[in-house]
Amino acid sequence: MGGLIEGVWERIVKNEGEVFKQKRGKEFSYSVKMNTLYLRTTNRIISKKTFEKALDEVPLENTVPLQNLQAPSYLYAILMDNRIRKDDY
Repeated sequence: MGGLIEGVWERIVKNEGEVFKQKRGKEFSYSVKMNTLYLRTTNRIISKKTFEKALDEVPLENTVPLQNLQAPSYLYAILMDNRIRKDDY
């Protein structure tokens, strides 16, 4: 899935500032600087490398496969959003 990250990351950057929803409905947005995503509703950051690791688990039914990664509920919300996943997974 190494090549997948570039297209997914491009869409993540393109959707910067948009509203996303966690599985339980909490809304959030983010900003991106270089290879780091900064969550606006919390003090957390997620690296592009973390997204790349998470892509090994897609498609996802829940956050369980991501529990060993930073901010699993946010990873899930972003990666499973149709604006990000498109038809890739």
